[in-house]
Amino acid sequence: MKKILYVFLLSCVLTDFCFAGVSVLGGLTQEKTLQPGEKFEGEITLQNTGEESWLVEVYKKDYLFYADGTNIYGEPGSADRSNAVWLSVSPNRLTIPPNEKASVYYRIQVPESPDLSGTYWSMVMIEPASKTGRENIQDKDGKIKVGVQTVVRYGIQIVTNIGDSGSRKISFLDKKMIRHDEKKILQLDVENAGDRWLSPFVWVELYDGSGSRIGRFESVKKRIYPECSVRHEVDLSQVPQGNYKALVVVDNGDEHVFGAQYDLGIE
Repeated sequence: MKKILYVFLLSCVLTDFCFAGVSVLGGLTQEKTLQPGEKFEGEITLQNTGEESWLVEVYKKDYLFYADGTNIYGEPGSADRSNAVWLSVSPNRLTIPPNEKASVYYRIQVPESPDLSGTYWSMVMIEPASKTGRENIQDKDGKIKVGVQTVVRYGIQIVTNIGDSGSRKISFLDKKMIRHDEKKILQLDVENAGDRWLSPFVWVELYDGSGSRIGRFESVKKRIYPECSVRHEVDLSQVPQGNYKALVVVDNGDEHVFGAQYDLGIE
């Protein structure tokens, strides 16, 4: 019996991705700033790096994510800020010969609406369906082969910003100290409460009871869409036990900087 393991790949790093014989050239995010009524045509380039042809299916999904690790891949147009209904994709299915490239084309048509503001997004899913000519899974003796075939599907985020419009707001949802792999971690849940996507740096400055600065401790940069949330983890393993004032800063790299202050006990 052959089992198929599906792995979903979603990333914002601009690089090439190659699994299961099919790669997406370029990044997994395509962003465009438009005005109501404007349109944009884009291209997703695929490459078959294997030695057999691959049948690839192309379809749309909405995408939401939350700090607790929940990811929702909804039906196109189901999310409040989905641009899936503005998005047309062609072709919906294609076969890529070995060592060849192929293109998926998309078109965004922004509605003529004065009510549009901020960021809208959805995803184009690229799913290698099968290697053509490999339906026979018997070995040379006629026995059924047993194995696992890993198939990776890619989600290319198609992001539309309406001019420079949309509010930029951050909500601090939760904080807690946890221990993970012998480390002392400050866990921070942050939500985008505005209308525009943000990609902020997060750091924590600690002060002791006398007001002396202990240091600055950083988390990794994470993108947050409106109505979504992320979890940041700040390593405080080098901080001695005690009670501190913690200044949490969420810096979008522009004039939009957000902060919160907490009393923090480190055991």
